[in-house]
Amino acid sequence: MNKRESGVLLHLSSLHGPYGTGCFGKEARAFIDFLHQAGFKVWQVLPFSLPDEGGSPYKSVSAFAGNPYFIDPEQLFEQQLITEEELKSCRGTQPYTVDFPWLHAQRTALFHRAYLRCSQELLAQVDQFASEQPWAEDFALYTALQQKSGKDWYDWEPALKNREPEALAKAKSELRAEMQEILFIQYLFFSQWAALRAYANERGIQIIGDMPIYVSLESADVWSNRRLFQLDDEGQPRSVAGVPPDFFSEDGQRWGNPLYDWDKMEQEDFLWWRRRIRSALTLYDRVRIDHFRGLSAYWAVPAKAETAKEGHWIQGPGMKLLERLFKEFSPDALIAEDLGVRDKELETLLKESGLPGMRVFQFAFPSQDGGLHLPHNYPENTLCYTGTHDNNTLLAYLWELPPEQRREALEYCGFLGEDWQSGGAENAAIRAILRCLWCSAARTVVVPVQDLLGYGGDTKMNRPGVAEGNWQFRLTSIGFSQLNPATYRKLNRIYER
Repeated sequence: MNKRESGVLLHLSSLHGPYGTGCFGKEARAFIDFLHQAGFKVWQVLPFSLPDEGGSPYKSVSAFAGNPYFIDPEQLFEQQLITEEELKSCRGTQPYTVDFPWLHAQRTALFHRAYLRCSQELLAQVDQFASEQPWAEDFALYTALQQKSGKDWYDWEPALKNREPEALAKAKSELRAEMQEILFIQYLFFSQWAALRAYANERGIQIIGDMPIYVSLESADVWSNRRLFQLDDEGQPRSVAGVPPDFFSEDGQRWGNPLYDWDKMEQEDFLWWRRRIRSALTLYDRVRIDHFRGLSAYWAVPAKAETAKEGHWIQGPGMKLLERLFKEFSPDALIAEDLGVRDKELETLLKESGLPGMRVFQFAFPSQDGGLHLPHNYPENTLCYTGTHDNNTLLAYLWELPPEQRREALEYCGFLGEDWQSGGAENAAIRAILRCLWCSAARTVVVPVQDLLGYGGDTKMNRPGVAEGNWQFRLTSIGFSQLNPATYRKLNRIYER
């Protein structure tokens, strides 16, 4: 992949539309049309996995299953799976944010009614889909058991917890209808997305997805593959994942995910990871491996520790894993999220793998990592960003910078005026920063939609270390109308993106 390109970071849930969250409907196609008209070649999204109760797609009950909230209700109506009245009931009342509790209750009931109207032909398609997915049966059984018991997997009877064959067979028999309904929802998700992705690809737009390196303890993945994780005899983690103190948090971040048993993974020829990458590449054209640092060395925090400060580094699988993946998948399909703590081992892994890393303008002022994030230092094999979903918006970042550093940053980008404070898509200071990234050597530039529109910190997607109030931002129809394709088409033409 040698061509220069640019793109926009916008998660599906943040799309505008009437149904309480972004979905695979006509608004998504309109956004793809905008990208095409503006000369963008990339749409980057956050993980498509089922979100947790707080809306985070980075702590899911499955590394493989899709988020059913993205299913377009209008297509269900066209298939005569829901009535006109039921379609109207899908309309949300909050255009600026996602109301996750309302969404969960409304869609759960809606999908159940749709399932009851399935034809035998459609159910046969569902069964065929499920038979082709190695993860599907375990996910469906795990979810059905949770729905039945209302408890987490470690509270189930020991026979199910330990996946004894007789107990599993009995559970599958008793929960057959519930499992089929769960797989019906997954079929809708994957079939609708496949059509939307094809629409994007036909218009020259590639999808970059995001894959969390870890999975949740309360997940179908851990329940069905306990041997592959660092767990005790009771199925509890001995140590958990996190990162040491850094730019985002003085105490570090104690994520709480179970850690992989990399020796056992290697003994099984990394089969689980190969399946995971294969599944991701059925969704996306390219995949960003979040916290790529953990493949070089990972931060292990004692399970009883209150903060991540008490953790320590342990060597990861490194090139053993990547070389096995490269036998099946093109390195061009993978991206290394290499932000955070860096050391010689990480630099060596990046060089040996040849995977592109990331640079973030907001880390340039004040300078971090010896000027690594200054645009004139970007290597070609790089994706550069104004900020990620964990950063503040560009406008809020400028407001928060001390005056001296803000002046330095704006002068660096050629902005010598005084009117940097006002928001909006016409903000000249933000335009100067975008131009600076566009003319860099980085092969790919990606900008969050909030920065294209000059939005403030109230539209930030995530606040690391803060449990509530995240992942809710939505672009309104008015905001979408303020995106001018001609502005970015000109930038892409001038800088050959």
